[in-house]
This record gives sequence, C-alpha cells and structure tokens, in this order.
Amino acid sequence: MPMRRVFIAGASLLKVDEYWGDTIDSMVTEVVDGLGETRPWRIDSIYVANAVGEVLQGQANLGALVAENLGLAGVPSLRVEAGGASGAAALLTGYQAILSGLANTVLVVGVEKLSDATPEEAVMMPTLSERYDYVGFQGATEASIAAMMYRIYLEKFELPQEMVAQFPVIMHEHASKSPHAQYQFKTTLENVLSSPVVSPPLRRLETTSPADGAAAVLLCSSDTLSKLPHERAVELVGAASSTDFIFPFEREDPLRLTAAARAFNEALAKSGLSKEDIKILEIHDSYSIIASLILESIGYSAPGSSGVDAKNGAYDHGGKVVVNTFGGLKARGHPLGATGVYQAAEIFLQLTEKAGPCQVDGAKVGGMISLSGLGSSAYTLVMREV
Repeated sequence: MPMRRVFIAGASLLKVDEYWGDTIDSMVTEVVDGLGETRPWRIDSIYVANAVGEVLQGQANLGALVAENLGLAGVPSLRVEAGGASGAAALLTGYQAILSGLANTVLVVGVEKLSDATPEEAVMMPTLSERYDYVGFQGATEASIAAMMYRIYLEKFELPQEMVAQFPVIMHEHASKSPHAQYQFKTTLENVLSSPVVSPPLRRLETTSPADGAAAVLLCSSDTLSKLPHERAVELVGAASSTDFIFPFEREDPLRLTAAARAFNEALAKSGLSKEDIKILEIHDSYSIIASLILESIGYSAPGSSGVDAKNGAYDHGGKVVVNTFGGLKARGHPLGATGVYQAAEIFLQLTEKAGPCQVDGAKVGGMISLSGLGSSAYTLVMREV
C-alpha cells in the first residue's frame, strides 16, 4: 500500500489583538468562515487547540462546542492541550489521522482569548506548563526561570546582552509589514535594553504579551485535495514531537533544547530534506533567549554564536534562513494554544506566495518549531510547496 500524503489545502487567521467583545465561539466561527470555498462539505475530524479555556473562560469540552457552533454536530471533535505547543500538537494529531487512513479531511482550529486574564492570571498562565509542586507552588514564574537560563548563557559564552536582545528587534522589523501582527511597529536595540526589567537580565521587550487570536488550517489527503477548489496547496512532508525534563536545570545541559533538536531532526529525516532546504523557519521565541537556544540546538548556529549570526543577517531576508517572517511570538503575538496553528498558516501563506509584504522570494520549503514551557516538549513540522 503506498504511503498516504497529507496536504494543507487552505488556511485562515485573525489579526492577533484583544477581542473584548468576542467569545471563543465567535472567534472560531469567524476564522473558519475565512477558509471560504476551500472549506469542504465533509469534514471527518476536528481538532481544537486551546491551552487555558478552563482557567479564563470557565469552558472545557471545546471539541463538542466548536463542532456545534460550526454546524458540524456529529463530527468527531477533540480539544488538544499541550501548553504553548497546543496548536502544533493539534496539527500533528490531524496529520497522523490522515496518514493512518482514519480521516481524509481534518479541520484544525487554534483559539485563545487571553485578554480575559487579570494581571495576576497573566503572570501565572505560562507557569501552568512548569512543575507546580516546586515551581508554581514556590511562586517562581516561567519568566524568572528563562532569566536564569539567560544569565547562565551570557556568563558561559562571555557575551554582551545585545547579542540576545537583538532578536526582538528582528521580529518587530518583520511584524511591521504583517497585517495580522499584534505589534506592527519597529523597535531598536536601545529600546529593548532600556525597557523595564522583568527578571534580570530579561527585559520587558524580550518577552511576549497576552493576546487573543484564532487560526484554522484545513488538512486533507491527496484524494480529497483533487476535489477541493484551491489554487495552490502545501504538502506536510514531515512531523515529529519529543519531550524533555520540565525543569531546565534538571536536564543534562539547560542551554540545549534537546526535545527541539530531536523533533527537528526526526521531522527532517521523515521529509527526506535537509535543514539547508528550509528557507523559512517559524520558531517559538517566547523569550529572546529561547530564540537563541532553539537556533543553536537545531544546528543553524554553533553554541553561543546565534547572536553573531543574527547580527550578520543570517536570519533575515537574504540570509541562510528567514526566521519568523511575520514577527513570531514576540511581535506577531502569542495567543498561547493557537500559536502553532498561526505558524502553519503563515508557512502556507509563504509557500503559496500569499504573504504580501512579508513574502520571502523563492521560498519552497518551510519549517516550524513549537514548544511547551521552556522546551519540555517540542513539535516540528516541515512543509513544501506543491
């Protein structure tokens, strides 16, 4: 029996923003409507990515809720939660369903509404992905743990902070051209380094902010693709996930994101491609230091040298790989459970030449890496133009 192939036939996303007058239900309906004619008459399964619906909206059972609101009651529908990687986990689940022959058409929706959080909840939410018994219970925030990783990194490689702090500058440069980004403005290294301290050495402009968003991706088999109205499609050629110790300082090396490296290498092996083939890369830059560690862990930069490479243009237009072409988590925004679906939708836009002013010329292959917490789990997907 020949190996089944999985395609993205369509993608839709809302501008990352604060949707005070909307609900999770209305945001999902709007983003799925955005699929237009690509939305088929038959959907075999729905996977809904959401991280904190119980905490902020008092709403669980989103699978059934979304199916009902879309007029698809009766269709199997499941909510997927994996912290900040929920969106990528839902995509991987849908990919596996089609690859195995259990489904031909899968709707993956990511939705999160973080503007409902109080300031205290906004600080607490990322820490839900850490170990409660000796991190959350002690009041340590995820940002403070990231800051410890940051300090060790600067000390180990004897680097000035600007080598890491320049990553938000690059992300804002890309987001300034993106119509769906939360922060559509450029910033400077001086602004980043003079912004308020969150936890030394981590600065406010090196972190993300609470955001609302919804994105949808339609996955299908080759048989279904031939029956759908579409101009161009993208093939999902490799996908993988991996886990690691939740607390970074229990790992063999807290500065190596081993789960990300494993998932990335496995996805590449399944795709039959090399990292040199990837021209656009969407990474999980929840903190500036995490951007550095991802790029070094997956082999685009040597340990301690991602900042030098970034300064030399390696991760911008014209470099070896363009990173976070719409601004990434830092500037496009990080609607937590929906972020991974945004990453996939953005790669779809790039590979089908619908990225507008953010378009990377000649992009044929794209990859995405999404993390839970500070690298405790990682999901990688590799896509290519059809």
